[in-house]
Amino acid sequence: MKTINFTLISLLCASNIALATSACDKPQTDFDGLYCLNKVYQEADKELNENYKKLKGKLDSEGKGLLKTGQLTWIEERNTNCSRRDGDEFFVNLNCATNTTIERSNFLQDRIRECVSAGCQNSQL
Repeated sequence: MKTINFTLISLLCASNIALATSACDKPQTDFDGLYCLNKVYQEADKELNENYKKLKGKLDSEGKGLLKTGQLTWIEERNTNCSRRDGDEFFVNLNCATNTTIERSNFLQDRIRECVSAGCQNSQL
């Protein structure tokens, strides 16, 4: 009996995951699209944070300071370009935020590769 219940639960979970994935292939509503784009943004943000931590671990103290300054500047630019406030409401363009985050993550990944291959270049931060 436990095996059957576990199997049934596994099948239901798998079908729900498949439905969620297929829903993101062709979102039916704006809210579906928002949900799916938010998932992509969260993954890009997670990767960005991982790359930031990896790179920070490879830098000397000057490089760490430059990295932090650059990251804070990038956050300000992302917020300026990808969001706005209107009274008590705020609006975020998730497509802009996602693309900007992916670009920054790629930049950090390139700096990590430089550190590994030729040594960290603080001038590139």
